[in-house]
Amino acid sequence: MALNLRILTSNSTLTVLDVLIPAYEKTSGNKVSVSADSAKAMVAKIRAGESGDAIVLGTGAVKELAEAGIVVPASRRAFARAIVGVGVRSGTPHPDISSVDAFRASLLAAKSITHTVHGASGMYIPTLLEKLGIAGQMKAKTVTRPGGYIGKVVVAGEAEIALQQIPELMAVPGLDVVGPVPDAVQKTFETSAGLFAASKHAAAAQAMLDFFSDRAHATLFSSKGLEQAAKS
Repeated sequence: MALNLRILTSNSTLTVLDVLIPAYEKTSGNKVSVSADSAKAMVAKIRAGESGDAIVLGTGAVKELAEAGIVVPASRRAFARAIVGVGVRSGTPHPDISSVDAFRASLLAAKSITHTVHGASGMYIPTLLEKLGIAGQMKAKTVTRPGGYIGKVVVAGEAEIALQQIPELMAVPGLDVVGPVPDAVQKTFETSAGLFAASKHAAAAQAMLDFFSDRAHATLFSSKGLEQAAKS
């Protein structure tokens, strides 16, 4: 008998799940629904009672939810890693981000930049601007949104440069990913997967996570701007 499974996740891993899930459904016969939101918003929804069978979210958040008894502690496993990138509207000049100094100068020269407020990388951008020593100068020309794919703001002409995790930038049609921010001011975001303690289909959900972790999918992860975590 086919089962209906539900995954709660954040936007950074949605694009790879959008490919993995149909493949899993084909091999298992089960059906899977997905609910995605910015990292902070999704954690708030889960703490407010939203649940499912499996979770793919920031490693720190999954750990906290496991400690709260919402996620099964023993089910936690690393899922993927992503870094912060720079995006501009297709057809426009690419800013120089080849060094910290060049990146700083490009941001200062830009008419506007944009990032999310509640997304994992969005919450890091104010720190990044502080590290670059330009937080005060960038404040008046920074456009923010609560969550979502921030590249859409750039494609719409509402900002010049988007700063977000690379898989989220890659998901936006009409946006060019210039590349990652320089290593000295880079941050790696790791996501983990796990099972909800309330799941009524734990065995099937575990098998689904096993399928996602198969190293045969490493190239798929890379194509979506992610590094697949080694299977534990």
